[in-house]
Amino acid sequence: MLHFVPDSPWSIIALVLCFVLVCVFEFANGFHDTANAVASVIYTNSLKPRTAVIWSGLMNLLGVLLGGIAVAYTLVELLPADVMSPPNGAPAIPMLVALFGTALIWNITTWWLGIPNSSSHCVIGALIGIAVGDAFVHARALGPSVEWGQIFKVLKTLAISPAVGFIGAFILYLIVRSLVRKPEFYVPPTPEAKPNPVVKALLVATCTLVSFSHGSNDGQKSIGLIMLTIIGIMPAAFALNPNAPIHYEQLHQEAQAARPLIASYGNHSFRQEQLAALDRLSTVENGSEAPALIRGDIYEALSGLRSVAANPAAAPTETKHAKALAAQFRPTVEYAPIWVRVLSALCLGLGTMIGYRRIVQTLGEGIGKKHLTPAQGAVSEVFGAGLIMSAGYTGLAVSTTHIITSGVAGTMVASGSGINPKMLLKIALAWVVTLPVTIALAAFLFYIFV
Repeated sequence: MLHFVPDSPWSIIALVLCFVLVCVFEFANGFHDTANAVASVIYTNSLKPRTAVIWSGLMNLLGVLLGGIAVAYTLVELLPADVMSPPNGAPAIPMLVALFGTALIWNITTWWLGIPNSSSHCVIGALIGIAVGDAFVHARALGPSVEWGQIFKVLKTLAISPAVGFIGAFILYLIVRSLVRKPEFYVPPTPEAKPNPVVKALLVATCTLVSFSHGSNDGQKSIGLIMLTIIGIMPAAFALNPNAPIHYEQLHQEAQAARPLIASYGNHSFRQEQLAALDRLSTVENGSEAPALIRGDIYEALSGLRSVAANPAAAPTETKHAKALAAQFRPTVEYAPIWVRVLSALCLGLGTMIGYRRIVQTLGEGIGKKHLTPAQGAVSEVFGAGLIMSAGYTGLAVSTTHIITSGVAGTMVASGSGINPKMLLKIALAWVVTLPVTIALAAFLFYIFV
């Protein structure tokens, strides 16, 4: 696949297939992640399912539109620069097929089993797998070939966020129970019972918060993937940000300032490629090089600057300078048109409308030994929404599934309801095995497709 001629019929067919796959993946993301937002409001009869998922979809859309793109490109930067923008400007078809195929297979498998698995984990595992597969293809050592610093940054937040969700929801539930004395807050709903108006208003508000925060964080992840695909389909139009035209004199100055830093502190295995990219950027003029090649050179520069920022031998002033230069390079290649954001949100909302029932039932009845109460649902969602939104605006990739599920578990323990050990084991196993499975599958697919 790597040798498909750019703009050839086979190349275009493969990339259109990738575009369909990323939309299907985001649709499947709705099965898992957005279902967490509507679980409490549906399970407690506060809103009818159709109303809840339509409202959740609208809030996801708003979250995607207002949430920025920091998380989107935090994930994209897990990939080696030569995978995102191959040296000849050809579309990275093997990467896209391996990425979407892996994430989609695992997402649908866990959804079918009713396990609240993380779509974020799927994507991150697949991205790491592609980096590993690329190292094997080029016979490179894994140490310097994979962006381990960026990977550890992402994995650290994924590992910490469930614990924070559990502890935070546990404490908040105890506070709410000591302050709010309404018995209906603490009684599991029945199918025929109508919720208290206060309970209903509270749960609709928490559903809104989680949906918005999900769009501001998880919705961004598909934005980065959609951008990789459309850049592959139409590199001349989308490789560079049309709303941030290049000032070539400034680009020359930035490339020249980055060169001594990367020459001294950059990754030894990629230093020559990065320095060659900087030399091209130092002399490139308007129209003298294809947009896809300029994009590739800028990502080589960004990769080198990340190595400088992570190098303990670099002085604090040099680290600060490397980060500042990276911030100047990024707007040219890291952007998302409004239609990409809308497409991401629509796929999320449609997925929720079709496949929410399995995950709603798991959260409502499977995690605890007793069924979910309005107070438990509201507390887990309020704390989760705050945590997800704060991460979304700082560029940290967290999992809505992990945070909400662990929050529900925290409220179950705080209320004395206890946790269903069988379901907890299933969820824990899914969390543990997702990364190794998706890493191995994506690496294998990438290797054989190349």
